[in-house]
Amino acid sequence: MKLSTRSRYGTRLMLDMAQRYNQGPVQLGDIAKRQNISVKYLEQIIIPLKKAHYVESVRGPKGGHALTRAPEEITVGEVVALLEEGDSLVECTEHSEVCERSPICPTRLIWKEAAKAMFDKLNTTTLADLLHQCQASPGEAQELSHVL
Repeated sequence: MKLSTRSRYGTRLMLDMAQRYNQGPVQLGDIAKRQNISVKYLEQIIIPLKKAHYVESVRGPKGGHALTRAPEEITVGEVVALLEEGDSLVECTEHSEVCERSPICPTRLIWKEAAKAMFDKLNTTTLADLLHQCQASPGEAQELSHVL
């Protein structure tokens, strides 16, 4: 299974803002340069994050975007579920009516269990946890320093 680019880049966007939490709004252009992601794509990703009240926009010359909650209060699972539009791997685990085989499907349960295991981990990992992990692992921190 692969997460969409939207989830991966959205998590990087949120981590970039988390790293600068309490330093004022961050401009998307600056995030785009640091993360090597186009501004246009970040503009698309930030829309659902703003609608879900994870991010707020600040207008003006020193404007930009900022997290609405502390990095310790936002889990990776929340971000991924929002940007993937749910926390299931396959649609039939949430909506059995989409597949006529749902009632007898031998694989449906394993997909449901796999999604639960993945989101159990993601839902217990905050943005702050990821930032601390980078700081605690010098090799990884050095590798990610150009990204974050």
